[in-house]
Amino acid sequence: MRKFTALLFCLFVINMGCSTGSMENENVLNDDETESIVSEVVESKGEDEIEEVEVDNEERSDEIEVAAVPKYKLNPTNFLIQPREEGVNEKVVLLTIDDAPDQYGVKMAEILHDLDVNAIFFMNGIFINKGSGKEQLKQIHELGFEIGNHTMTHKNLSELSPEEQRKEIIDLNDLIEEITGERPRFFRAPYGANTDVSKQVVEAEGMQWMNWTYGYDYFPEYMDAESLAEQMVNSELLMNGANLLMHDRKWTMEALRDIVKGLKDKGFDIVDPKEIK
Repeated sequence: MRKFTALLFCLFVINMGCSTGSMENENVLNDDETESIVSEVVESKGEDEIEEVEVDNEERSDEIEVAAVPKYKLNPTNFLIQPREEGVNEKVVLLTIDDAPDQYGVKMAEILHDLDVNAIFFMNGIFINKGSGKEQLKQIHELGFEIGNHTMTHKNLSELSPEEQRKEIIDLNDLIEEITGERPRFFRAPYGANTDVSKQVVEAEGMQWMNWTYGYDYFPEYMDAESLAEQMVNSELLMNGANLLMHDRKWTMEALRDIVKGLKDKGFDIVDPKEIK
């Protein structure tokens, strides 16, 4: 009987849908016509053969991606991550990885995914367009990581014309959207060289630009996993809301687990970029 009721309900919805389109529509079924159609279907098919219309709320809820509530904001002066309201945990850090997807970006994403922490992967167009770069970008995105814009060619924007700067940013947004279906929300200029033009473009694109609090994996003395992890966790610049800069590098990949563990051991949570607005 539940199947019969479901069918009747579907016909009722169709009837109502037609009614809302035009109250004068002569093709709208009246109650007698609806009952007649249902009777004919039951007689010809049999109640047991009528397709059951059910919604398993528990299963469907698992399929619906719930957007993260924005709990944090980016301080435009020092690029620290700060709570938007009282009661939100202040002892957090943001992980960011530049120059992806070069060689180790996917592996780094897999490590972070295994550790159940998120990060922003700032992408360069030159790496996306090289070799398996498009597939690597897709893999990182499908693992749930935020994809940021780090320009097409990693040139110093302050040395480019206004039109060249626009292309560096917008062309990469277009490329990333083509592959992932989403335009980046965050922008980081190579070398931290933001310009008035780049800021205008970023604003027009609805993005946030950011630099960082500290990073060490581009200094020769920290180009090994042990020393890098030690410095990232014990830096005097580590503070609430710190914006940590790392790169798609072998030694950074090898240090990543120890960096995350060390930060957590010090009581820091890793903020999900999706919670930043």
